[in-house]
This record gives sequence, C-alpha cells and structure tokens, in this order.
Amino acid sequence: MAVMKIFGTPLSVNVARVIAVMNEKNLEYELVDVNLHNGDHKKEPFLSMNPFGQVPAFQDDDIKLFESRAICNYIVFKYKTEGTDLTHLADLKEGSIVGVWCEVEAHQFNPLVSGIMYEYIFTKFLGGETNESKIEEYCAKLTTVLDVYEERLKTCKYLAGDKFSMADLHHCPYLELFMKTPKAEMVTSRPHVLAWWQDISSRPAWVKASSGMQIPSA
Repeated sequence: MAVMKIFGTPLSVNVARVIAVMNEKNLEYELVDVNLHNGDHKKEPFLSMNPFGQVPAFQDDDIKLFESRAICNYIVFKYKTEGTDLTHLADLKEGSIVGVWCEVEAHQFNPLVSGIMYEYIFTKFLGGETNESKIEEYCAKLTTVLDVYEERLKTCKYLAGDKFSMADLHHCPYLELFMKTPKAEMVTSRPHVLAWWQDISSRPAWVKASSGMQIPSA
C-alpha cells in the first residue's frame, strides 16, 4: 500500500490540521512540498488535485481530496480503530456533540480568528497595512464566542465532553497563531479557555505538527 501524501507546506494552518490528525492516528504520510512563494499551488500539476489552488491536497492510492476538514474526516473514518478516537461515534450522543462543536469551530470561531490573523500576519506578508478597525470588529464578535466557550468549559474538560476530539483539534492551527498576537489576552483572561488551550496545544501530535509552522510574531 502506498504511503498517503499531503501536498502543501507545514507553514499552512490547514496543512498543519491534517498533519495533526495523521499524528493522532499514528499514521505514516509523505509531505510533498508545494512552493507557495513560487505560486506552484496555482499551476499544474497541483490544480489537477485542487482546482481552487489552495493547500492542502491529499492522495491515498486512487483517492484524491482537498479541503482540510474533508481530508481529516476521511482519515478518521477510514482509520477509526487506529490511534486516538477523534469522533466518538461508538456512542451516538457523544459523536453528535462532537459534530456540533466541529460546526461551531467552522462557522463561529474560524471566520473570526482567521480574519484577525489575516490582518496581523498575512496582510503584512503581502506588503499591506494592518486594518486595526477590522481587528477590533472581529474581536468584538470573538468575545461572544469565547464567553460561550468559557461557560462550556466550566462543565467539561473539552468542548464536546470529557474526551479530546476533532472539535478540539480543529481549533489548534489558528489558536497557535492567535496566541502570538497582542489579542492573546482574550484567551489568557478566561481561565477555563486557557486551561483547555494549554491542554490541547501540549498534545504530542500537535507539538509535532506545529513545529514546522515557524509563525512570525504579530
């Protein structure tokens, strides 16, 4: 059986997400570098794997996928008995709650934190100016989200209950970036959110996945 391939760069938050899942599952993979600086993600042969020209892309034998969350789902369902159980689908209630908090991350948390990081890091990288008013707008909305998290985490160790799951893992890439910005106090000022972040960010699978991110300070 051929080794699974992840096409991208470890600098990418979405590539790091997939790598973290592979690590939690103790699976072998090959990271095939895609040079974003040279625009290789906007050219063939990469576009044949992801027509939107974004990393990562993924290959497992004759299966080719893109979109990091879809790739993660494929991995955890195919290799459900390997490594860490990230879905908890053996119990319908537990698995359904994991699904709820995965949706929360994708639709409530991620758009705000990714917007903040775009202004702090990627705008500068592209030679633009940070828009502080946009950051404050995102932070105002993120305050509400993190208040919900703080209340939730008063009742359980992880977002979906007392077991680590995909819902927690999906937060790692952008929180890793966010905690290097002046807005990190939004996490550190909430004791239960902070304890949760310290827990999930210290997992060996994430420590290994994040080691290649080389995140610049904002």
